[in-house]
Amino acid sequence: MLSAIIVAGGSSQRMGFDKLFAIIAGEPVIAHTIRAFEHATSISEIVVVAREERHDEIRKISRDTGFQKIRSIVPGGERRQDSVRAGLDQIDREAKYVAVHDAARPLITAEQIERAFDQCRVHGSAALAQPVNDTLKRADADLLVVGLVDRHRLYAMQTPQIFERKLIEDAYRGVYAENASVTDEVSAVERLGHKIALVLNDDFNFKITYPRDLPVADFILRERANDH
Repeated sequence: MLSAIIVAGGSSQRMGFDKLFAIIAGEPVIAHTIRAFEHATSISEIVVVAREERHDEIRKISRDTGFQKIRSIVPGGERRQDSVRAGLDQIDREAKYVAVHDAARPLITAEQIERAFDQCRVHGSAALAQPVNDTLKRADADLLVVGLVDRHRLYAMQTPQIFERKLIEDAYRGVYAENASVTDEVSAVERLGHKIALVLNDDFNFKITYPRDLPVADFILRERANDH
C-alpha cells in the first residue's frame, strides 16, 4: 500500500499570491497535482497538507473534480519538514510505502510516479531527479565569481520522493531528536546512511516558483492534453 503526502503548506512569498490556486489549463495548480496521484494505480490514498484557510477550497476542488483518493486534509507546519511530519501522522496504519510530493509541481504524471515507486520497491527509497546541465559557478557575498562547480554527477532533486514507511519515519524521528533542519526527504534519509536511488526524469516536472512559470506550465499541460 502506497500513501501519498502532497505538501501544500507554503506561503508563496516569491509569487505574491497563492500559486497553488492559480489557474493553468483551466484548473488550479493543485488540482493538476492531485490528479496525477489520483490516476496512479499504485496510490491507495492521498493526504493533503495545507494552510487551514485553504482547506475548504481544496475540499471544493476535490468535489468538483470527483477525486476519490483524498483521505484527509490537514494543517501544515512552519517548515516543510513540519508539514511532512503532520502528513505522516495521518496516513493509513497499513501503508507500507510513502510518497511525498510538492503541490507546486503540477506537471508530475502518473507514469513518473510509477517509475519512482518501482525503484523504491527495489532499493527501499527512490526519488525523481534531473541531471544538472548548466555550467555552475561559486560566487562570494558580492556575487563575484570565485570558482567553478563540477557538474559531473550532479542532479537536481525533484518529487515525488518515495520510501518504505519505516525508513522515512525513522529518518524524521532522527531529524527532530537532533533538532535538525532538512529541505527534503532524501536529506532526512541520508542522515541514516541509507542509499537513495535516483530515477532520472526527462519530462517536465519543474516547481512553480515565479509568475513566469505559470504560462509555461499552462502550455505544457495543454500540449499534453492535445497529444491525448
